[in-house]
Amino acid sequence: MTFRIRDASPSDLPVITEIYRDSVLNGTASYEIVPPDQVEMTSRFEAIKAKGYPYITAEGENGALLGYAYASAFRTRPAYRWLVEDSIYLAPEARGRGVGKALLKELLIRCEALGFRQMIAVIGGASPASVAVHASLGFEMTGTLKGTGFKHGKWLDTVLMQISLGEGKETDPDPSVYPGTLFAG
Repeated sequence: MTFRIRDASPSDLPVITEIYRDSVLNGTASYEIVPPDQVEMTSRFEAIKAKGYPYITAEGENGALLGYAYASAFRTRPAYRWLVEDSIYLAPEARGRGVGKALLKELLIRCEALGFRQMIAVIGGASPASVAVHASLGFEMTGTLKGTGFKHGKWLDTVLMQISLGEGKETDPDPSVYPGTLFAG
């Protein structure tokens, strides 16, 4: 499958909303039960972009959006400012075709360039495919939270995985590398 990775734009939001809708209704990656509408998805997109986090898409040869990914705050307390969480959602026809791995690889590059030191994957439903994609790029298993979500009539586990970016925890972060616009205090 041929595709290119590019920055997401507001014009992508109708398709991003539909991809996420499918994931909410049919998958376990998100623990939301009711899919948000495009107004809400636009608000989320704008909030992530306004704070300087990467938000990217994979676009197929014919211009069709195959998936999207973004990094965002794991938690909003200032001491967490060097840590990001990844989110990846794919159109059904793009799953299992290398699109998710390519999106994640690009997120890792961009987040390291921004000065982040760690990335966390919070994998809803303990999806074996998502665990495998993250492991293939160097994420390590850090834990499993048992029975943390109830969706589609069953209890779901949540897997946590982590990868160091750049120098990770080996050196103190350089505040001048990261502008600090993501956290107010």
